[in-house]
Amino acid sequence: MASTITGFGLQRVPVAEGVSLNAAVAGSGPAIVLLHGFPQTHLMWRHVAADLATDHTVICPDLRGYGASDKPAETDGTAYAKRTMAADVVALARALGHERFALAGHDRGALVAFRAGLDHPEAITHLACLDVLPTLDMWEALHGVTAAVGFHLYLMAQPPGLPEQMINAAPDAFFGHFLDIWTRAPEALPADVRAAYLDACRAAVPSIVADYRASAGVDVEHDRADRAAGNRLRMPVTVLQQDWGAALGYDADALWRAWAPDLRHVTVRCGHFMAEEAPADVVAALRELLAR
Repeated sequence: MASTITGFGLQRVPVAEGVSLNAAVAGSGPAIVLLHGFPQTHLMWRHVAADLATDHTVICPDLRGYGASDKPAETDGTAYAKRTMAADVVALARALGHERFALAGHDRGALVAFRAGLDHPEAITHLACLDVLPTLDMWEALHGVTAAVGFHLYLMAQPPGLPEQMINAAPDAFFGHFLDIWTRAPEALPADVRAAYLDACRAAVPSIVADYRASAGVDVEHDRADRAAGNRLRMPVTVLQQDWGAALGYDADALWRAWAPDLRHVTVRCGHFMAEEAPADVVAALRELLAR
């Protein structure tokens, strides 16, 4: 079964008190950190990372609560705040010798990357977010029956207990549902990789739910405070997205541009798992970003 990216070495790096991240690292040169999404691990970057490692130091961690990284218990509602997870990423890069680095994230990882860009502009040179909206904009965009596409957001936003119990009753069916319906190219998720994702998620239900629960609480508060203060992403930003706006009735480019004045917004023609379904397109977009 796949465990890490071919040609990459695994390191376990302490990033906070009692929390270490599992990270795949390879290459040399300017650093770029790649953050995975749900319901995946750092393996989702296997194609993109291998290309970028020819001339960059590429760091692919499992986020806290996911994969082989530590999964601290949620006690005060902040253990899985994107602010906390963003601080993990900055600490990881620094521990590996990189005070400044480019950062790309997909899905949940993109929300962590977005928060890192706002909270740590001195560290992030370039930022890419794949197939997501900032948390506050996401909740404002979902409405009416079209919000059914995000049923899992509402389920995992509920108080502790019921969501975890329901998901633990059939974890493979729950997480596998998203692997099935969010891809247009099932062959992009081979059996060994799919099994690795399901194994990792099955062992991480409480922390995954805590991550989503934070996005219905503290993460919204942080985004709202930044919006009110006029805080923006200062670095070059690239956003790759499916055409959600046509279905949900919003202008994704405009929503992102309100946060990122130096923005390149690209609509992609593949499923959600674009780093696996269209890796050449993702590599090209990241290389264009890094050249800006």
